[in-house]
Amino acid sequence: MTNEIRPFRIEIPQADLDDLHRRLDSARFADPVPGDEPDWSRGMPTDAVRELAAHWRDGFDWRAQEAALNAFPQFTTVIDGQTIHFLHVRSPQADAVPLLLTHGYPSSFAEFSDVLGPLTEPGPDAFHVVVPSVPGFGFSTPLSGPGWELARTTDAFAELMTRLGYDRFAAHGGDIGAGVAGRLAALYPDRVVGTHVVSDRGMIALAGEQLPLPDGLSAAEQSELDSAREVWRAGRGYLDLQSHKPETIAAALTDSPAGQLAWIAEKFEAWTNPAGGVDRDRLLTNVSLYWFTRSGASAARFLYEAAHAAHGWLAPSDVPSGWAVFNTSPMVRRIMDPEGKIEHWSEFAEGGHFPALEEPGLLVTDIREFFRKLRP
Repeated sequence: MTNEIRPFRIEIPQADLDDLHRRLDSARFADPVPGDEPDWSRGMPTDAVRELAAHWRDGFDWRAQEAALNAFPQFTTVIDGQTIHFLHVRSPQADAVPLLLTHGYPSSFAEFSDVLGPLTEPGPDAFHVVVPSVPGFGFSTPLSGPGWELARTTDAFAELMTRLGYDRFAAHGGDIGAGVAGRLAALYPDRVVGTHVVSDRGMIALAGEQLPLPDGLSAAEQSELDSAREVWRAGRGYLDLQSHKPETIAAALTDSPAGQLAWIAEKFEAWTNPAGGVDRDRLLTNVSLYWFTRSGASAARFLYEAAHAAHGWLAPSDVPSGWAVFNTSPMVRRIMDPEGKIEHWSEFAEGGHFPALEEPGLLVTDIREFFRKLRP
């Protein structure tokens, strides 16, 4: 066994880029139905897929995005038999607090590109930032075997911080990353300074399914909850399929770039703030990482393993916790923190499910404010 940490650079072979272009050139799209004007309520419309695929083919510069990502120090190491890829951006300030940032689905380490510079700036709020790719995502591939889910990933990331010399560290994440942060705090409370998690109004439906509802919901609140549940039921097919039949969708996501594009882009459309959204080149950088690493398939397998694990996503602890909710509604806190016990609770009208991409300035400010009072 070795604890070796190796430098890493993204170097997608030109043959892979050429293959992507050939596949996009020959992509087949669904035939429109005469008289029908499909909207996003039934998924990503064909015209939208065709337009974004054309930009991916002719307007998107992968090499420029690759160079931008390579501007950050990247490494790999093998933990529990699995290759773990990560960014490690140290602040010029030697006593900066180590901060682990963990992405979710269908995102990647690239989500945090715009926050790394501000978070590592010297000063009283400086951090040394570590951004791993979740096993089965990005360059933490191929999977070494079955069993990679939330608990095993949490242990691997704790070991990663140990290898980097960080006995104590802060943790942040959303989606899968929120689960990792919470589980780190539950299992390693002596090591975790605090956890900062992000969410959005989509938590209303999820929390309503997994947590007891507060008493005395008004008619308006019950209507909002019912509406959120309806939206979730209409949109959760991606999760049901990947949680139970990942091998079926794996074939399509690995063979068809247009299919992988639509699979991810539809979620970005649904989960980002309509007033802002995500720049399409940033979106395509994320999609490209899934395509080149074939991680559409292995990310689906991660969701399968998580759905069949013996534990849930929530892991209570006494470690200080901060929440930042974007594109929020008062109902989120009514359900998630009905007694107001979470001391640091921030609400923003802006942003959505991917705040590091949508509102990096707001996210950086909130992370700084939360951890400021927990610094030694």
